[in-house]
Amino acid sequence: MKNYSQDQQLTGMAGEFLTVGKLFKRGYQASVTFGNAKAIDVLVYNPKNDKSYIVQVKTLRHKNCFLLKKDNLKPDHIYVFIFLNDFEQSEEFFIISGQEIMQDIDKFFGSSYRNPNKPSNMPAINYGPLAPFKDNWQIFEN
Repeated sequence: MKNYSQDQQLTGMAGEFLTVGKLFKRGYQASVTFGNAKAIDVLVYNPKNDKSYIVQVKTLRHKNCFLLKKDNLKPDHIYVFIFLNDFEQSEEFFIISGQEIMQDIDKFFGSSYRNPNKPSNMPAINYGPLAPFKDNWQIFEN
């Protein structure tokens, strides 16, 4: 019997460590934060521009919508959305600032928030609008 909670935790940890590995590969200093219900997944420092970044990582095993409430979005955070895909396939990374998502809630959340009188119980960011942000690692240069 599959333990959903454990699988969700493993999926999340895989995404965080994969993100840190990609950041290291690009010459950034990065660290996974540990703890329950944490607000920050990864801390990043770019020694070239002397800037630090707060990163939220959202990971799914297969293509679907990323559950996220707009009230939890932070404009100064960077969001890394990851599809792990099957083991034989490469992961897909979509990197975008919270500010950019917040500037066009309808675009990223679709119908999740269109009716303010009856918002969705499961608001989510659709993966279609994330496509232009695939492998957007240069966001850590700003």
